[in-house]
Amino acid sequence: MIVLQQLMNGISLGSIYALIALGFSMVYGIAKLLNFAHGDVLMIGSYTAFFVLAVTGTDIQGMVVAFVASMIICAIFALLIERFAYRPLRDRGSPRLNYLITAIAVSIILQNTARILPFIGPNPQRFPHPPIMNIQIVEGLQVSNIQIIVIVLSALLMVALTYVINYTKRGKAMQAVSFDAQAASLMGISASRIISFTFVLGAVMAGAGGVLFASAYPLVTPTMGMMPGLKAFVAAVLGGIGSVPGAMLGGYMLGIAEILTAGFISSQAADAISFSILIIVLLIRPTGILGKNYRVKV
Repeated sequence: MIVLQQLMNGISLGSIYALIALGFSMVYGIAKLLNFAHGDVLMIGSYTAFFVLAVTGTDIQGMVVAFVASMIICAIFALLIERFAYRPLRDRGSPRLNYLITAIAVSIILQNTARILPFIGPNPQRFPHPPIMNIQIVEGLQVSNIQIIVIVLSALLMVALTYVINYTKRGKAMQAVSFDAQAASLMGISASRIISFTFVLGAVMAGAGGVLFASAYPLVTPTMGMMPGLKAFVAAVLGGIGSVPGAMLGGYMLGIAEILTAGFISSQAADAISFSILIIVLLIRPTGILGKNYRVKV
């Protein structure tokens, strides 16, 4: 039963990693950009929910408002980041290293801006969340109401995202740009608009993930998005970066591996196992579990 309990905890954590990894994977799949500021968008979502819940309270209505507000604010930030940080580089045809350096710079700017804002500050703050109630499934297996919310909402958001990508006109345009941006442009698809839309979709997932992460681990700080963001990157690589199903699979696998390591080996080794998985995957299967090999002309 201890193993089942740890698996439940791992699925809950993996659901959050999967949501964040989706943004990494989609942006890389379409713009070929590793957006390391994505974790800080999660931080923005968490703080948005923090301030909303301080006003509305933690009842169902307040949580709904917090989720919607976080996703909207994160979408706006993603649009601004893409428009003023990444698009000028893309328009100039800058090398990919410039994108990576810019992404790291944006991450540092967001973190330090949050630290100096008087209503946020550098000190951790306790995140308001609904009272925790544990539900006993069977002997030795409990699930909390927070875990149920995390797992169910994450699954619903991932199903909605899958529908958008596979069954909507904008989603099919995303697939076309991902496959061949130049050919898609010749067919009348605006690659810049699709990339902006992809940033928005990823930010919406990160905003929701920020609320869920802060609810499960109720402490918000300006640097809180750094480690979940890096682990979501590991999850995206594990599943196959650029693959939406791969990001989901990688998120769940990483969450379970981390929780099992913390439960049966050492909590101090949990972070190490995540990055060990990254190294192993890059050595054995660089494309990830569901990733595909692409031939690149140089």
